[in-house]
Amino acid sequence: MVVVSIAEQEWVEPLRDVAGVEVVHWDLKSDAPRDDIEVVVPPYMSNPKRLERLAGLPKLRAVQLVTAGYEHAVPYLPDGVQLANGRGIHDTSTAELAVGLAIAAERGIPEAVRAQEDGDWLRMAGRPSLADRHALVIGYGSIGRALAQRLLAFEVEVTAVASTPREGDDLVDRVHGIDELPTLLPQHDVVFLIVPLTETTRHLVDAQFLAAMPPNALLVNVARGGVVDTDALVEACAEGRVRAALDVTDPEPLPQDHPLWRTRGVLITPHVGGATTAFAPRALRFLRDELGGYAAGRPLRNTVR
Repeated sequence: MVVVSIAEQEWVEPLRDVAGVEVVHWDLKSDAPRDDIEVVVPPYMSNPKRLERLAGLPKLRAVQLVTAGYEHAVPYLPDGVQLANGRGIHDTSTAELAVGLAIAAERGIPEAVRAQEDGDWLRMAGRPSLADRHALVIGYGSIGRALAQRLLAFEVEVTAVASTPREGDDLVDRVHGIDELPTLLPQHDVVFLIVPLTETTRHLVDAQFLAAMPPNALLVNVARGGVVDTDALVEACAEGRVRAALDVTDPEPLPQDHPLWRTRGVLITPHVGGATTAFAPRALRFLRDELGGYAAGRPLRNTVR
């Protein structure tokens, strides 16, 4: 029997019948309720410092996240412990928000909301549509693919980019390597970011990247704030060279007095890409499969460390 701790109290009962698994509740706010926990499922959204308590578990073998990002957990991972992310859980919600942010920014929804507050019948004809535009999806993993599916439904021309080039699939002709960005960026009106935050991707979007984008192009970031050099983005947007729709920022939460709040052409949502009603049902299906497989001797499938 594999002892698994679950941080979300409301998930304990739905997971009790997973074969080979004994579920206990532990939200990591205090010491572990027992020392034989082998797999920990940490809280979805909480202070990463809670993960310091992992070091007190002598039988810990794996940490199964329910987030796509995992950089917050790496510093607290004990030696020899497997770390897996929640690949697939957030595909639907995050892709949905990415498209929503793009539509809102392109069609001028924020301006319309402000005009409504003033009773102003704003003239908005001629705003850009997503249809017939060229979109670059940087990070063609499970979320990137879900995003491409939705963009194609809006009649968008989609180009996919990953860390290394590879053959395409049923959605894109090929997947370009990230080293091709200097030649790809000038050809695309909308650039979506959905890459993990690593030493390689930190500040991937810098002044040079932004300068390569076409005039008035839109940057949509649903990855991590640190993928973008915030100072460079503020400067480029303030000068009217590019626009941005951001679900994530650096720093985060964004301080009230930060200039990004008031920079022209910037739309911000407070990191809610995966935090919708779609999250819990998908997380529970995911955990039933992963924990049941682990108890049966199958390795966790989304190991990142």
